[in-house]
Amino acid sequence: MRKIYIGIIGVGVVGSSVIRILKQNQDLIGARAGVEFVIKKAVVRDIPKAQKLGILEADKFHTDIDSILNDKDIDVVIELIGGVEFAYEIAKKALQNNKALITANKAMLAYHRYDLARIAKELPIGFEASVGGGIPIVRTLRDCLASNHIQAIYGILNGTSNYILTQMFDHNKDFYTALLEAQNLGYAESDPTLDINGLDAGHKLLILATLAYGINALPEDILIEGISDITPDDMEFAREFGYTIKLLGIAKSDNNELELRVHPSLILKDCMISKVGGVMNGVSVIGDCAGESMYYGAGAGGNATASSVIADLIEIARDTHSSMLGFSRSFDKNLTLKSIEKIRSRYYIRLYTQDKPGVLSQITQILGDNNISIQALLQKEHTEQGMAKLFISTHTSIESDINKALQEIQSLPIVSQKPYKIRIQDL
Repeated sequence: MRKIYIGIIGVGVVGSSVIRILKQNQDLIGARAGVEFVIKKAVVRDIPKAQKLGILEADKFHTDIDSILNDKDIDVVIELIGGVEFAYEIAKKALQNNKALITANKAMLAYHRYDLARIAKELPIGFEASVGGGIPIVRTLRDCLASNHIQAIYGILNGTSNYILTQMFDHNKDFYTALLEAQNLGYAESDPTLDINGLDAGHKLLILATLAYGINALPEDILIEGISDITPDDMEFAREFGYTIKLLGIAKSDNNELELRVHPSLILKDCMISKVGGVMNGVSVIGDCAGESMYYGAGAGGNATASSVIADLIEIARDTHSSMLGFSRSFDKNLTLKSIEKIRSRYYIRLYTQDKPGVLSQITQILGDNNISIQALLQKEHTEQGMAKLFISTHTSIESDINKALQEIQSLPIVSQKPYKIRIQDL
């Protein structure tokens, strides 16, 4: 049987799972791939620590990345170290040295996917593990739905933020309590910034948008908001009006414009994607031919992500890989990225105000002056005497109008805190 030699850079949670699964399911994987995969070298920071794992022969661990990149016998480099620029240099050198590449690095791909596609030419690049862990969403968009014009993608793309929001909604916990619980359970890093500020989901959305629409956008080009400002009061409103709150990545085409945005969204509780709870991920794709299809599964974790890495290995072995991004030329030259200020949505607004006559008239006057129509309004008592909580939902408005109105409302003496908005997503 033909052998394919592998070099793994990074033997953390995912890398160690890749090694274990390749050994544990060797016969199955070999039968499906038609080759024998041989791990020749693995680069780690701490060799003694790696050797204690007992997953690989001791002499196969190295600390020098070039020992893999310059090894002429190695056919495939698996990059699992994370980061952006350093990881890009590794990926670039692997391709320049005529090696196939597999990466789970969504941050690097968010900035350099087109660069890598250009460098690779005919060399295969696998990146199924970069979005959705074990969910085969990359291959689905690139290959299975290739005949479809994709009308929209709605995705819960970050398990940490989804776990936090699930705990807040189901168990009435505040954000920081839910975050601490996620950290204690290993669902959140000690520094959870990329998860809770929406950037991790933003990286993944950009990858999916490239596969679906052929657009080359960067994280700085799109709307990305996190979940740290969501409170139990927002969850109370959601429950009362039949919604739940999820951090959604949204890609939506409208004529020749494409909306790309990541932000908390109020969605109806009976929608399919609203039922994706805990650390799970879910992606809904709407194509003009296939209609709506839903993909659900573990969005992170060693075994789930390793499963996607090995799926890429098998595809490389079969020599059935397509071009990295799934297209050889631009297929929608007229498509442009919609300005954030032009986004249209319904909105939920949370206000803390003084509880006295005339408050509502001042707020509704400002909203009306900015072309914003109120759909529903709920007032509740505040724990602080003399204060009230106001929850407002609007009809469809323009982002620039809602932002201007909230700035004016914030300047009112009757308003005690900065207003907070969440977009209401109709699915």
